[in-house]
Amino acid sequence: MSDVKRTGKRAQKAQETRRRILAAALELFVQDGYGATNLQDVADRAGVAVQTIYFVFGNKRALLKELVDVTIAGDDEPVATMDRPWYAAALAAGTARDMLCAYVAGTSVVLERVAPIGRVLEAAVASDPEVAALWPHDVDPRYVVQQGAAGVLVGKPGARMGVSAEEAADLLYGLLSPELYLLFVQERGWPRERWERWVGETLCAQLCAD
Repeated sequence: MSDVKRTGKRAQKAQETRRRILAAALELFVQDGYGATNLQDVADRAGVAVQTIYFVFGNKRALLKELVDVTIAGDDEPVATMDRPWYAAALAAGTARDMLCAYVAGTSVVLERVAPIGRVLEAAVASDPEVAALWPHDVDPRYVVQQGAAGVLVGKPGARMGVSAEEAADLLYGLLSPELYLLFVQERGWPRERWERWVGETLCAQLCAD
């Protein structure tokens, strides 16, 4: 076997191990909580030695950081949300209404993944203040994403006159928040499709011309 093939197989195996650890961590953090879960629990669930987790991630905080980032993205590719195909396709829609429909649909898929880990993160920050330091405090990445979409939306045909990009960004940020998604879908038991339809209609009423 050539060195290239050996290297490729090792890299693939390492990636599979990393994904197994992340899947185990997500399951245990959601089920038992961040504070109650130790790395040995994660190792046992993933079927690896605990030393492997330390080697790959360093510590539990770094494992949580990676888990949150991968959950938001939907995979472990180093591609920012604003560079994702679904985001670009939504912003390329011809009208404000079409853009909102595509944008809400794409965001709802993200929120379905993110909502459970969001509560884990809140509890982790409450129990371990150093967790909060893993993310920048000077800017909210989620608002930056909504701000980018809003700037494009207000320039589309069919956008409501007089609505600024700042106001549009605030509406997107608030209505497409994990907190509101959890309120309707988890606490009130709405199917995701019902929430998606409601939030889409609500945003269109606020941001699109009559």
